Amino acid sequence: MLRVDKLNQYYGESHILRDLSLEVPAGRCTCVMGRNGVGKTTLLKTIMGEVAARDGAIHYDGEDLLERRPEARAGLGIGYVPQGRQIFATLSVEENLRIGLPSRRVHGPEKRRGRIPERIYQLFPVLREMRYRRGGDLSGGQQQQLAIGRALVLDPRLLILDEPGEGIQPNIVAQIGEVIRRLNREDGLTVLLVEQKLPFARQYADGFMIMDRGQTAAEGDIGELSDDLIKRHLTV
Repeated sequence: MLRVDKLNQYYGESHILRDLSLEVPAGRCTCVMGRNGVGKTTLLKTIMGEVAARDGAIHYDGEDLLERRPEARAGLGIGYVPQGRQIFATLSVEENLRIGLPSRRVHGPEKRRGRIPERIYQLFPVLREMRYRRGGDLSGGQQQQLAIGRALVLDPRLLILDEPGEGIQPNIVAQIGEVIRRLNREDGLTVLLVEQKLPFARQYADGFMIMDRGQTAAEGDIGELSDDLIKRHLTV
């Protein structure tokens, strides 16, 4: 579904991504891993068009993403949950969710009437309970659920998440993991996530790619994530 080929990206004179390649098969959950500073978030931002690629290619379902404007990528069916969540603190939960409705791929009654899809509230009941509360008044875990819900309003075929469990209490991390599993296994949603927590990756991902110094260091099925790879590329 998503293919990254020999991608290069720079910040000024710093070469961040170096001929990086990645394959995200349809219907699977793929986890990008690596130590801090290896370029994981930069990779996601480049996929979404937030930063420019120097050269290489990114294809999504046959579409050349590098030729698409950043704001057009959501309309192709890509939902993105950035690191730090980036919700609108002064807007209510419901207003945050409604922001995604104009870009929703499905032209059903929810889009016509400005109605939040019921599936969002089924996955995250707390969002229904707090739909009139301001986003900035939510806990970190609730804000993360809101950020994921906002991405799901688009009715994406690919969901990209940047460290969804960062700074969140363990019970909410487990709930988010189960939602990712349901979306992937029951709804057939393709998932690409950046995650540093090994237990989380092993429990919810089907495949992995390890980055090191901006390059693809290893990849495979999650069962192939060996102690040797962890020691060489992930242990601090």
